[in-house]
Amino acid sequence: MATTKVKTKTEAPVKAAEKELPVKVEAGKTALVKTEAAKAAAPVKAAAAKPAAKRAATKKTAKAEIKTNICIQFDGKSYTNNDLMKIAKDVWKYDLKKKAGDLQSVDLYVKPEENTAYYVFNGSEEGSFGI
Repeated sequence: MATTKVKTKTEAPVKAAEKELPVKVEAGKTALVKTEAAKAAAPVKAAAAKPAAKRAATKKTAKAEIKTNICIQFDGKSYTNNDLMKIAKDVWKYDLKKKAGDLQSVDLYVKPEENTAYYVFNGSEEGSFGI
């Protein structure tokens, strides 16, 4: 847990650039960090900041999205998830005459044996289109 204390002098007024803040970096170690005005003039390097930054970067890469591509092949036809989403968006825009910005969610259910994809737009608008 980091603690912050402001060091001030009562003898003479101190300029904002001259104020220093003691910051607890690690257990038992203290580093002096200058205020914002002083940081702009002369940046202070903290040794403990680098490992923390590495740990944060590691966590971000662990939670990265996995790229997926689904391809449905049947009866000599092939559709990817992008193809089906494009058709669904066209149905929303041209067949249902709705604005593209109003589309919030799309659920698609593909039934290859019927050559049909069933959709649910925004949790309420239901229908189907041929594939």
